Amino acid sequence: MKRILILALGLAMVIAGAGVFAQANTLVYGTTDKVTDMDPASAYDFHTWEIFQNINKGLLTYTPGTTEVIPGLAESYSSNAKGDEFTFKLRKGLKFTDGTAFDASVVKWSVDRVAALKGDPSWLVTDFVKEVVVVDQYTVKFVLNGPIAYFPTIVAGTPVYFPLSPKVYPVDRIVKEPAELEGGALVGLGPYKVTSFKRDEEVILEANPGYYGKAPAIKKVIIKYFADATTLRLAIEKGDIDVAFKTLNPSDITDLAKAGKLSYSKLPGPFIRYLAFNTDVSDFKDKRLRQAVAALVNRPDFNQKVFLGQNAPLYSMVPQGMIYAGTDFKTVYGDGNVAAAEKLLKAAGYSAAKPFEFDLWYSPSHYGDTEANLAEVVKVQLEKTSLIKVTLKNAEWATYKTQWKNKQMGVFFLGWYPDYIDPDNYTAAFAGTSGSIGMGIFFSSKEWDALFEKEQTSIDAKVRADVFAKVQKMWTDEVPTVPLFQGNLNIFTQKNVSGVKIGPTLIFNYDVVSKK
Repeated sequence: MKRILILALGLAMVIAGAGVFAQANTLVYGTTDKVTDMDPASAYDFHTWEIFQNINKGLLTYTPGTTEVIPGLAESYSSNAKGDEFTFKLRKGLKFTDGTAFDASVVKWSVDRVAALKGDPSWLVTDFVKEVVVVDQYTVKFVLNGPIAYFPTIVAGTPVYFPLSPKVYPVDRIVKEPAELEGGALVGLGPYKVTSFKRDEEVILEANPGYYGKAPAIKKVIIKYFADATTLRLAIEKGDIDVAFKTLNPSDITDLAKAGKLSYSKLPGPFIRYLAFNTDVSDFKDKRLRQAVAALVNRPDFNQKVFLGQNAPLYSMVPQGMIYAGTDFKTVYGDGNVAAAEKLLKAAGYSAAKPFEFDLWYSPSHYGDTEANLAEVVKVQLEKTSLIKVTLKNAEWATYKTQWKNKQMGVFFLGWYPDYIDPDNYTAAFAGTSGSIGMGIFFSSKEWDALFEKEQTSIDAKVRADVFAKVQKMWTDEVPTVPLFQGNLNIFTQKNVSGVKIGPTLIFNYDVVSKK
């Protein structure tokens, strides 16, 4: 009997060991984020782009954790002297995971499709690209609307430039779910392929054996979606997941970091939050009302009350640490400037007897559990004057996006992760005519568009610095948005996980992660 027990115990240890070994090749990653459309022509959110970055590749890419642009699906690239044409020499012999050959015609088809479908991120093509030309089977040329020195960073970081299989993605419509694809599969050229997709529950990725680069150390990535930050924290504490990334509560971050049982990284970076106004058909068409809101916002107050001081107040849409960043909102409005707000409101015809009443919108889960608290605190700040009365309203992300597109929200909370690392992406994206439409702001000015074109097409640092200084000053007058705070991203992993490299680009490359 004793011998049987020993043998059973030994067998159990072998089985357990096999399980541990198998788990070493699997990464379980938890998040409260959500997937939107499974189509680069339409998806315009951080987490969905993250998945695209792992199942596909751009012609150029980034060295993980850095802003160094390196060859991706293209072996090399060059530009003409003027800087308005970029030519890419493509890798030969590559195939999508559905077996479709990759070549220059596929690149042209994919980029042209994005422009034609006119989804939210399409401006990242149409604002810059005049034409995509197939030079030969493995050479493709982008003819731009004008010189753009930072075009390689756009190609490297934005999935709208990632090639798609024409046999799988329809040319005439946007794909919401993998089931809508030919064969029902997400296919790409990246280090992973999607093998299972259950919206808001779980996505499973497995290593792509046909990937041109180094094979991933982690063979399977399981992304688990959590309803709230509390359950995400419990999962990482219990060891049910290997990685917890976006978004934990500020108190949870403090507690987990202090406990020291997990590896912890704080990623100061280019993530920003702001208030956006519909400047076209809402009451906020009157810029004095936008200015009044800007004056009443008190950044240090909500940063401490909601985020326990873990974020930094933001006084320009261009975040601190980036070239040309200013602090013009601090100079012009300060924080919680009731007197300035009341002067503006009275000039617009409002009084204590006839207050300015409006709805302030937020999405309750997309930015984490703190969002409702942030909205409540900002409401209190805005009602520091009796000339304003705020009603809070919320909608889940899919509805929220539809509402801003349909001009149904006058003022609403949004966040921004950069498409490419340049101040242009924090300004033209919100106040340029085409970018503004996609954000629900609908701001349009020939003067502003001319300034954006000037900085976009100049390779002279002084010219660009002057333009951004002027634009940031003009922002405090027109106020298409109100910058709120510059956020840190916090990531926790189990101690046996290494190689998580999320740098200024904020791209999480699963293929460089390893696990003991």
